[in-house]
Amino acid sequence: MFQPKPLSREGIDAALEKADRYRFLGEPWESDSICRDVLAIEPDNQRALIALISAIAQQLGEGTGGDMGEARSLVRRLSGAYERAFYSGVIIERYAKEMLAHGTLGVGPAVYELFTEAMACYEEAEQIRPSGDDSSILRWNTCVRVIERNKLKPPPGPPTGRRY
Repeated sequence: MFQPKPLSREGIDAALEKADRYRFLGEPWESDSICRDVLAIEPDNQRALIALISAIAQQLGEGTGGDMGEARSLVRRLSGAYERAFYSGVIIERYAKEMLAHGTLGVGPAVYELFTEAMACYEEAEQIRPSGDDSSILRWNTCVRVIERNKLKPPPGPPTGRRY
């Protein structure tokens, strides 16, 4: 069978620019593939890890086969606490949006819990965010508005307190 060809180290920056471009064009699978090529050469490349997490999360949000478990595993490889908290929220939020878009009656309480879990991650990130970076606040506000727009309610009983 065929095997992927290795990239040159000199081509990493250009490859990551392409990965970002593909993701912004709505082609997360292509971005995913490029990031894996970069990580095959530089396993701890933070830019590639973030781009791959983002591509997987985008696939979760589009229902195209992103793997939440893999994304969570990649988040643990991020070197910064802010990035770990923020991208944990992104993954959970995208999963919640996927459930909301394709869920059935009764999925509301579970989706509500997912959104509140994402919001908890964003609050954690907000406390340690770099000066001038309000990304965690923007994502938190989006979750609030999705909950309100869809009239989501918590499940009966005490919160589960689980972390997805």
